[in-house]
Amino acid sequence: MLSRTADHLFWMSRYMERAENTARMLDVNYQTSLLPQSADAAEKGWKGLLGISELSGDFATRHGGEVTARNVMQYMVADDKNPSSIRSCLMAARENARAVRGTLTTEVWETQNQTWLEFQRMVAASDFHKDPSALFEWVKFRSHLSRGVTVGTMLQDEAFHFLRIGSFLERADNTARLLDVKFHAVESEFFGAAQAQSQGAGNGRDVEYDFYHWSAILRSVSGFEVYRKAYRNVIRPEKVAELLILRADMPRSLAACMNEVVTNLEFVANEQSGETLRRAGRLRADLQYGRIDEILSTGLHAFLTQFLERVNTIGAGISCDFLVPVQ
Repeated sequence: MLSRTADHLFWMSRYMERAENTARMLDVNYQTSLLPQSADAAEKGWKGLLGISELSGDFATRHGGEVTARNVMQYMVADDKNPSSIRSCLMAARENARAVRGTLTTEVWETQNQTWLEFQRMVAASDFHKDPSALFEWVKFRSHLSRGVTVGTMLQDEAFHFLRIGSFLERADNTARLLDVKFHAVESEFFGAAQAQSQGAGNGRDVEYDFYHWSAILRSVSGFEVYRKAYRNVIRPEKVAELLILRADMPRSLAACMNEVVTNLEFVANEQSGETLRRAGRLRADLQYGRIDEILSTGLHAFLTQFLERVNTIGAGISCDFLVPVQ
């Protein structure tokens, strides 16, 4: 396969996955903002969302210091100057698909093309402002459809494997960013509440806040029902971390994503990809044999920061080994 073809396939799937992840985070943040809370708490939620995508600086430059739900959603959904907006991601996914139209099945191409055209129509008709949640659900559905059509219609050759590598590498990156920002945002509240509870000073408000906060994190990765089935108890931060980091049977966990990345890398391995495959396999092994108490004792933020660095290194290795060289 030509490296340029592999590059288009890899980034087509990454952009589609990124659009879905952005829609998930926006939807959960929007639903949470409708709950009774202070203006400061609501603003922190939207700032945290910008932080996950490392867009705080660009947003501040474009919109000043005014972080409101409407401004952030407009910036993250329809702003074509924001490379991580849903609009930019869907357009990039469609353009990459068009560049390799002959490699894709008709169903895969038509799904990508129709998604972009329909999204343009919905934004132009201001459907987004009328019902943001409906648009977010639609984006998630189109991403699910794109993956389903890919699995259901494409020959499982090198093209298929590059699509899968892109999807799961992007998903791993997003899950790690989500965990890092959300856990860091409530670290002081969580430990303060735990200390108060140990001294008999806990109150219903702490418990209620914890429930809505951690359930929102789980819902952003479609993990709320999975958590209930796996643990059958109240939502605890360390269990949320374990589910989203180490549980290989959770589709959006770091372990599950790295399993898919390594498996598909093995199918396309060449003479120069040995080091990249070794790095990916080492990261998968660390997750496979890791324990959440060890991760928390050494620091979740440090672990996730290192994970993101290792994922970026693997992504750069894939680019050098298979794709168009990064300048």
